[in-house]
Amino acid sequence: MEIIKTENLVFDYIRRDEEGNVEGITTAVDNVDLEVMPGDFIAILGHNGSGKSTLAKHFNAILMPTEGTVWVDGMDTGDTDRLWDIRQRAGMVFQNPDNQIIGQVVEEDVGFGPENMGVPTKEIWERVEESLRAVGMYEFRKYAPNKLSGGQKQRVSIAGVLAMHPKCIVLDEPTAMLDPGGRREVIRAVRALNDVERVTVILITHYMEEIVYADKVFVMDGGRIAMRGTPREIFSQVEKLQELRLDVPKVTLLSHELRKSGLPLPPGILTVKELVDALGALHSGRK
Repeated sequence: MEIIKTENLVFDYIRRDEEGNVEGITTAVDNVDLEVMPGDFIAILGHNGSGKSTLAKHFNAILMPTEGTVWVDGMDTGDTDRLWDIRQRAGMVFQNPDNQIIGQVVEEDVGFGPENMGVPTKEIWERVEESLRAVGMYEFRKYAPNKLSGGQKQRVSIAGVLAMHPKCIVLDEPTAMLDPGGRREVIRAVRALNDVERVTVILITHYMEEIVYADKVFVMDGGRIAMRGTPREIFSQVEKLQELRLDVPKVTLLSHELRKSGLPLPPGILTVKELVDALGALHSGRK
């Protein structure tokens, strides 16, 4: 069974004047159907205003559909009696870790969620250790969060969600406020959660290079899913990505230009190593 499923999902932002009269309606998510299976690493990509973050907020029942249905682990998010269960199944990590970290010490912050869930004290500390180790932050467990870098804070935020034992983690542009080093730290931790812990991951991003290791990619534009496929299938369509105002990774763009110039390179090259290997194979074949 799907861990996340949407069917004919529509969400409208309604603007009202001071008297409550409707001034305008903006459709942010427009008839979206998608499925996420347990253990998947899904990336949802799009430029600012494409609807990707609005869509993500439906997976944790922060927003409710204007039309259509969202199911989380088989539960309809419209069932208000199941909201606690839904939010326990699908944990959410936001852009700014400072808005998510509330504890004075790292380990206390990570234990806050399980404590609110009524988890026994001994198990809380077991979960704290397990979660901090999973994101590579156990050695910082006694630190004050304000002593950590941006990437480290975001990993603590992820650990805090992990400690509640969700079946799925939804990360809404978790690297948007980080420098390149912090971005690499967070994406490395997310990949490990998926590869080793088999946690289902939904990554919302506009950084193309972050989606290379995803199982499936959904590209959004104007509230709709404009493209879907594997990273290689998506990166093979350079012109369409550019039409959607997305920055294609430099290595993919370079390999695309080389193909256009006549070099018989495979489409959808994702990494520098792939390009080097492909060029090496061409060179060897010409000897």
